[in-house]
Amino acid sequence: MKKKLKVLMLFYSPYQKPRGYDYKEEFADPDNMYTEKDVLGALKALDHEVSLLGIFNDIAPLFEEIRENRPDVIFNMMEVFNDRSNLEKNMAALLELLDIPFTGASSGVMFLCNNKALSKKIFTFHHIKVSRFTTYYRGKPIGLPPKFKLPAVIKPLCEEASRGISQASIVDNKEVFAERVKFIHDHMQMDAIAEEYIDGREFYAGVMGHKQVTLLPPREMLFTNFPEGEPRIATYKAKWDEDYRKKWGIKSVDAAKISDGLLAKIEDVCKRAYRALDMDSYVRFDIRVTPQEEVYIIEPNANPCIAKVDEIAQSALKAGISYEDLIQKVLDLAILRHEHR
Repeated sequence: MKKKLKVLMLFYSPYQKPRGYDYKEEFADPDNMYTEKDVLGALKALDHEVSLLGIFNDIAPLFEEIRENRPDVIFNMMEVFNDRSNLEKNMAALLELLDIPFTGASSGVMFLCNNKALSKKIFTFHHIKVSRFTTYYRGKPIGLPPKFKLPAVIKPLCEEASRGISQASIVDNKEVFAERVKFIHDHMQMDAIAEEYIDGREFYAGVMGHKQVTLLPPREMLFTNFPEGEPRIATYKAKWDEDYRKKWGIKSVDAAKISDGLLAKIEDVCKRAYRALDMDSYVRFDIRVTPQEEVYIIEPNANPCIAKVDEIAQSALKAGISYEDLIQKVLDLAILRHEHR
């Protein structure tokens, strides 16, 4: 019989509310905090004692909650702090100081995953295929390396959820290349990374585990209405704009027509990548598979969305893991990591 836990559900709120606020109005809106609503429902179905705490730009309520109602585990859903997604790792580091088990990636893993160049360098060291890349820091010259091949995809170096990525991010000549890098520098106030475009199928591969690591059944992103030959990438609109997704037939589905050999390759690459980054919770790898069945990691996503409709939960369901069981596994991994820290 599983132990009943005191769980503090910690998440980002677009405004600061006092402790004890129930977020019923926000959770009732299908377009607002649906992930938090799903997790809360699962935790209650599992018969855990749950407290809610939304944080915007003030961490004092977190310390008050810990002091007055110390939980057994924190379900960490803090992807943003004070409207800044790059502070996600800082919130995880804060939780590490509290000496309480918390779900999801450690601050170190978040740091590596958030910086696209650092994670690619680690993968390269471990002989895991990534696209050729180069970084462009603000205030430094912008030049195309001799061996770098176009087309390329220009992205913010440290950003998540495909922010700053559009079809205009795909460039095929030197002039547009430099313009797009400057766009990220000037308009987003961020450093940039350029990656050679990898043509092929795009998969989402979920991996979970501490010492025993499991690959969940991969999902595939389809672009059914895109013109033939048009580069296909997961832009911000492709992920989050429902009208755009419907127009171009963009959808995430259970991967079909995938051979046992290719599945074994994906499993090997993703498990090696998971261990290379010293992960011990759950992650979603965005990968590309070429027509020759070469497997490339595009990027790792620590603490990916875990709503019922998202890739991790859908992949788990395909593997026969109910949503409630998935949430319990996430809690168990948090406690296991804390015990072996």
